[in-house]
Amino acid sequence: MSFFYQTILSGYIMIKSMTSFASTEVTHDDLTVSSEIRTYNSRHLDIALRIPPEYFDMERRMKNLVSEKLARGRVEIRLNMVDDSDQAYQFEIDEAEADAYYTALNQLKSRFALKSEISIDHFAGVGKIIRRVQHKRDLESDWTLIEECLVKALDETEIMREKEGAFILKDLTKRLEFIEKSIIAMENRASDILSFYQERLVNRISVLTGDSVDIDPSRIAQEIAFLADKSDISEEIVRIKSHIEQFNAIMDAQEPAGRKLNFLLQEFNRECNTLSSKVQSTDLSHGVVTVKAELEKIREQVQNIE
Repeated sequence: MSFFYQTILSGYIMIKSMTSFASTEVTHDDLTVSSEIRTYNSRHLDIALRIPPEYFDMERRMKNLVSEKLARGRVEIRLNMVDDSDQAYQFEIDEAEADAYYTALNQLKSRFALKSEISIDHFAGVGKIIRRVQHKRDLESDWTLIEECLVKALDETEIMREKEGAFILKDLTKRLEFIEKSIIAMENRASDILSFYQERLVNRISVLTGDSVDIDPSRIAQEIAFLADKSDISEEIVRIKSHIEQFNAIMDAQEPAGRKLNFLLQEFNRECNTLSSKVQSTDLSHGVVTVKAELEKIREQVQNIE
């Protein structure tokens, strides 16, 4: 049974994607709080909030909620509040402004001998006298609703990240299994390395000297042994197999895996580069190229893992 299906049967997915989207809305009494969360790839946890100015003092608490749920990624949060109460907006009278305006109207009336009376209509169009002001809420009492809304959105975000993580895990498992099979095939093929070098060396000597020179078999054996030792890939094969085991173990751990996997991939590539410099046969060279191509595809996926 593959590592992926063992993981599914165990009941939990360890790998989480860093990209997701969630939106929630919570209403209590006359206040409605809505939130929208988008997350993207990032090396660190980077939180950006867009909230009404009157709630700026709660920014730290909001960021703490995020950091309790998410370990890594760019997190953009938009928070909106709608107050539907009858007192959401009120009107205020600037009495000093009204008195000054009334005095000015009376002066005009006297100066020009106007007979009409001063009425409320004269004040209706003067914006500074009657102003609409937003009702000042008890912001601390709003925090419970804000917290509920954010937690719900973050929970939805986690679900989406886990679902996408399951697809990433399946893809990584498939590619690791392919790499492991390729490495085993290369290991089996490497056992024929002595005969490969012997055939190549004899052919080269024959081309250079023809049949006119007797070749010392012991000397040829020494050269073959030297070349075989120089091109021995057994250590690289062992280390790559170990890296595959470590990769699966990291994916199986219930903690953020992205950074560890990224570091391990660097070790993977280092061994493959050494392997590439040692192998001489076409079959082995092709095998290394194929493995490196799979590692590049794995690297692209790992960039999106928390």
